[in-house]
Amino acid sequence: MDLNQLKQRGEFEWELPKTGAMRVPGVIFASRALVGAMDEKVREQMANVAGLPGIVAASYAMPDAHWGYGFPIGGVAAFDPSEGGVVSAGGVGFDISCGVRTLHTGLKLASIEAAKARLADVLYARIPAGVGSTGGIRLDTAGMAAMLEGGARWAVKEGYGTEADLAHIEEHGCVAGADPAAVSEQAKKRQRDEMGTLGSGNHYLEVQVVDELFDEAAAHAFGLAVGDVMVSIHCGSRGLGHQIGTDYLREMVIAAPAAGIALPDRELACAPLKSALGQRYLGAMRAGINCALANRQILTHLTRHAFAEVFPGAHLPLLYDVSHNTCKEEQHTVDGRARRLFVHRKGATRAFGPGHAELPREYAAAGQPVLIGGSMGTASYILAGSAGTEERAFGSACHGAGRAMSRHEATRRWHGRALIDELAARGILIRSPSWRGVAEEAPLAYKDVGAVVDASDQAGLARKVARLRPLICIKG
Repeated sequence: MDLNQLKQRGEFEWELPKTGAMRVPGVIFASRALVGAMDEKVREQMANVAGLPGIVAASYAMPDAHWGYGFPIGGVAAFDPSEGGVVSAGGVGFDISCGVRTLHTGLKLASIEAAKARLADVLYARIPAGVGSTGGIRLDTAGMAAMLEGGARWAVKEGYGTEADLAHIEEHGCVAGADPAAVSEQAKKRQRDEMGTLGSGNHYLEVQVVDELFDEAAAHAFGLAVGDVMVSIHCGSRGLGHQIGTDYLREMVIAAPAAGIALPDRELACAPLKSALGQRYLGAMRAGINCALANRQILTHLTRHAFAEVFPGAHLPLLYDVSHNTCKEEQHTVDGRARRLFVHRKGATRAFGPGHAELPREYAAAGQPVLIGGSMGTASYILAGSAGTEERAFGSACHGAGRAMSRHEATRRWHGRALIDELAARGILIRSPSWRGVAEEAPLAYKDVGAVVDASDQAGLARKVARLRPLICIKG
């Protein structure tokens, strides 16, 4: 990106001044090196988002930002319905509520080394992964509606986990306002056999070890110590979420002119929050969030059974579950006034600071756990929401490393079998049904996750708590 078009506000904050149709400025949180490496499309998309009706404060981009559909991935924007604000399906993304949940295992690295290969095989056998993967659950019409309304709460009621899990899930496992009737029959059909599946792309289940702590107090609050074995699950709403995005983007493009919305890009198709279309999309999107929460809850249940098979008596309590492709109605203070806003986070993680009312009691003093996934062979991180982060970017932080090259380019440069062998030599066991899928997710196809996390920390979005090194990765 051309830095001459930006105004530097600080070492890790850059402003794109208002020009043309922009209603607010753009703001990028990143180091000079990360901003310089971003493609120009990020600047263009950030400016386009800044021109949407009812946008508040700024169009934000996180340190891992890169080109996306409509919004940049790593884009954050909030809209006020009282000022004609809109909801954008492109601002949520196709994989609605894609997110990460992290589990404790109660095990130490030394205690699993001898059984690591067996654990990898058992997890791979138990966790359905890959394009078109299906699970052992088939939902009928009533079951589908109950799942879309109930999210992880429905899953727990069905026997997939415990009530204790719900306290450590964003929205306590179920977002209100979901409307199964606003979800198309095609979307429901696509999801009927996909509950409890990882899918493909950058989704994974990873066994990790805590290898460094940066904030002892927050680590203690989160129950983390060096040598702890953890499990992280990264996935979303599968075929249902993708179909919801497809259905409503098509409808929003057609309806936008009648609503008086001039779209700078068809991919930014949106609808007024107070319109019937906007309300239908919110109902469908919230159903998609609940689908993702239920999906990760079922995967947690399967993971616990796999661990118990290899390590009898193992207990895997949930640290936290948080999404990074959502639109949430939240209260934020803007210009000294509390306002109800609809915050779009597209490839960005909610990161509420200490004392926020939404946090579990035991995390209140530390701040919300912010779960940052690595890229198969690289570290993942656990951060905590920082004080004042709500004022900086509506309580948002990065979500991962962010791609540095296309999947096509990655498969041109790397071969999946060779990567698996290379990672095995480093002590990282990969299990996947697709060598091509492994090549697409090659570690060097992504930005330096450490640099991205450092920028989030230094920008005051979320502070570093722990680094996790991969041991086993189940990929789609």
